[in-house]
Amino acid sequence: MRALNSAKALFGVVLLRFRILPRIWAILLVLVNAASVFFLDTIYGQAALAAVVFGVLVMITIHMRLGFVRLLGIGHVLWIPMLIWFAVKIPMIVDGAALRNWMTLLIVFNSISLVIDAIDVIRYFRGERAPHYAWKEAA
Repeated sequence: MRALNSAKALFGVVLLRFRILPRIWAILLVLVNAASVFFLDTIYGQAALAAVVFGVLVMITIHMRLGFVRLLGIGHVLWIPMLIWFAVKIPMIVDGAALRNWMTLLIVFNSISLVIDAIDVIRYFRGERAPHYAWKEAA
């Protein structure tokens, strides 16, 4: 139950409480990653979905222990090898413009997100450890 509440709080903060531009960015990032379900018949869709699930589980665990801290971005660590692999494989995909286009979008969006995550994680280890968002249920 705690894990479910943490998941709800994480998604609630990101999708409903962030300022408008970061919120739009987060929604687009979620949509591009969620599009992996349209490519589950490929190893790429399966890998992207697995990376998302792993990341969410890591972030839920961190959130349950520390709250909404800058360390949450570390949950995207599996994106690094996945994006390198995707970048190498895209030129080899001859059939499937939709798959190539999605993989390209995923590389772009997730790479930008990784830069933001790296900055946040560095800031966390430099001392910015206080939770900077809290999810409060409406009364």
